[in-house]
Amino acid sequence: MKIQLTKFDKVFLSLIIVGYAIIMIYILSTGYQFPKLGEDVGQRWIYQLPFGDSLFSRINPMTIFMSWVIMIVLIAFAASIKVFEIIPGRKQSLIEMLLDYLLELTKDAVPKEEFIRPTFNIAATLFLFIFIANVISGFPGIQAVPKNGGVVFTIFEDTWYTPTSDLNTNATFAVMILFISHAFAIKAKGFGKWFKGFFEPSPIMFPMNLIGELAKPVSHSLRLFGNIMGGGLLVLIISYLTKYFLMPTFLWGFFGIFVGTIQALVFTILAIAYIGSVIE
Repeated sequence: MKIQLTKFDKVFLSLIIVGYAIIMIYILSTGYQFPKLGEDVGQRWIYQLPFGDSLFSRINPMTIFMSWVIMIVLIAFAASIKVFEIIPGRKQSLIEMLLDYLLELTKDAVPKEEFIRPTFNIAATLFLFIFIANVISGFPGIQAVPKNGGVVFTIFEDTWYTPTSDLNTNATFAVMILFISHAFAIKAKGFGKWFKGFFEPSPIMFPMNLIGELAKPVSHSLRLFGNIMGGGLLVLIISYLTKYFLMPTFLWGFFGIFVGTIQALVFTILAIAYIGSVIE
């Protein structure tokens, strides 16, 4: 079988080979020692606010900073598409195809027409944010690592910090979906019928129905957190074992782009399904 490569493919592969050759020459000529995995693996930069010492007075600055960066990127991207053309370009085609797919998913899952548009808006916003947050974890970037009582910033030694590797971000989204879904259910059914639903098909099922609803945000958030955080740790450990050659590029791409995209879609589909299930 003969492999056909475009001019771009040949240039791209050449750059990768040249890059690895330069790194090899640098390591062999300088005797560079790779850093050892320490106790700081998996640790996060946590800032204690000047009031109180509870969980609510601690923040992760990188989560806040990267969340704002992603929101600004999304707003800038949306602003760049000022007019939708009859014959769409690449950027418009990509957005239309993606949003059409999410809209069809929403129509299939949400039974009442008046809730399709708001549910779609929520789902599309969640997907775009989580998708970008996950995908940047497949590219080298800036990380903040707590070390020796302080914080050390690294550039291109690890992938970009992603807010979805912080359970607080995912839990916030999941709890938000829980409240929105039940607010929609009360509006669709009325408070009495919504409340009665917790006692169906028999009053004895009330504890089970209540636990089932409370378990939704737990599983919803932990699924995304486990995949993104676990993937990052796995890449770091295997990268150390292979001395950062060949495998990191593949693993960063696999966990950041492929798994990240799948998990963004799974989180979004579950959000649509949870909203649709309580409106029925």
